[in-house]
Amino acid sequence: MERGELLRKITVRRLKLEDLEAIVEIDHRVLGTRRPSYWRQKIEEMGNEHPSKSLVAELDGKVVGFIMGTVSGWEFGVPNTIGWIDTIGIDPNYQKKGIATLLFKAIMEEFKKEGVENIYTLVKWEDWDLMCFFKAIGFTRGDMINLEYKIK
Repeated sequence: MERGELLRKITVRRLKLEDLEAIVEIDHRVLGTRRPSYWRQKIEEMGNEHPSKSLVAELDGKVVGFIMGTVSGWEFGVPNTIGWIDTIGIDPNYQKKGIATLLFKAIMEEFKKEGVENIYTLVKWEDWDLMCFFKAIGFTRGDMINLEYKIK
């Protein structure tokens, strides 16, 4: 199926607890590990109300991707006009077809409704595919630095 035709058939909607198994399966196909307890807890914690802005992409009734985000601020001296993208996952059969971009644009619209002015996310330095994706949709290096302390 051509990319444009595929994207026209995609429906973006709010993520629900009933999407748990589909999210677990996408995560398993991407990372090779099944983590149902992790995802159940994450979905329940994020809920489906403010500040959560989590969405799924469906194709013919099947979840093929998801994006999880929240609106928050005042942590780390950051104002409350910040949107955070926590997680994005696309079924490997549908990667590089525009679904992640479609989900990002949809969550960006949700963030705008809340008065968000900046969107942040964290990416592992070695994850070049994800880094390239975020760069391609317009992210730039921010003014915060992630600090880490390893307990030995």
